[in-house]
Amino acid sequence: MNKIISVSGRPGLYEIQTQTRIGVIAINLQDGKRIVTQPSDQVSVLSDIQIYTYAGEIALQAVLEIMHNKAAEELEVISPKASKDELKTYFSDILPDYDAERVYVSDIKKIIQWYKLLKDNKKLVFESKGTSKKTKGD
Repeated sequence: MNKIISVSGRPGLYEIQTQTRIGVIAINLQDGKRIVTQPSDQVSVLSDIQIYTYAGEIALQAVLEIMHNKAAEELEVISPKASKDELKTYFSDILPDYDAERVYVSDIKKIIQWYKLLKDNKKLVFESKGTSKKTKGD
């Protein structure tokens, strides 16, 4: 997750290829197109993103891992195009104590889209007992 970024104003996720003096060169995970970020672009590294809960904040990677584990057990990942109420219900099943006043439906949609994109591109990486493992894109 340290090499996966979101760029404000651009759809999808990008994998960093190299850094330049003024930004990064990255590849779009959906279409493989290369971009060069500018100093004015707001770039967010996925490993730095936190989700608000009533108990504090939880790393996005932990939320993605919960989604992955629940999908493997019984709770299929919902479509990001589902209704507002369905999205909120799904997210409360994944993260029961998420702060509904600070985590908007648009955030939930984005997290679901990112999960699906990362899974499709076999980029989901979770820590397991001190070792890093990649998940299969089943």
